[in-house]
Amino acid sequence: MFSWARNSTIYRIERRMHTEKQLYDAIMRKAREKFEAITDDQVKSLADAAVKFAYDNKALDDRAYAEISSRSGMRSGRSRRAVAQKLSQKGIAKETAADAVAGIDDLYAALVLARKRAFGPFRKVAFDDRRKAKEFAAFARAGFGFDVSRAVLAMAREEAEDALDAGRHF
Repeated sequence: MFSWARNSTIYRIERRMHTEKQLYDAIMRKAREKFEAITDDQVKSLADAAVKFAYDNKALDDRAYAEISSRSGMRSGRSRRAVAQKLSQKGIAKETAADAVAGIDDLYAALVLARKRAFGPFRKVAFDDRRKAKEFAAFARAGFGFDVSRAVLAMAREEAEDALDAGRHF
């Protein structure tokens, strides 16, 4: 059983990065499926062994996972609040998540979202009160504050493109 846990860990880690919680939960779930009549203590023991194996081989690092996820989230238009919530769901500690999202520039992320959704300076349709409410609501659902939303919607297209170009170093 322990060699299965080790091989399963290698397989999972090779495919994508995992948090400690994700790996632990996956090994527990698969062990219950694979081995009939396995006890809860055995399942926990296998999951603990898998996590220890991953740490011993430096294949598991929640801090690196959080930093990579936060940079990726910002580049894809996710707010600091949305990224922190996603990291929390993945089992990242609050302090680690807070450190990782501290570097997120909400204005840059909001501009990316605006470009994706053709909002604000990237709008291709007439701007009226209904459209304004729709765009503010979309920014709010994405986790952006009112000040950031208002700043993006007030920008000229050239100014927004310059801000996006300046922020590409992330």
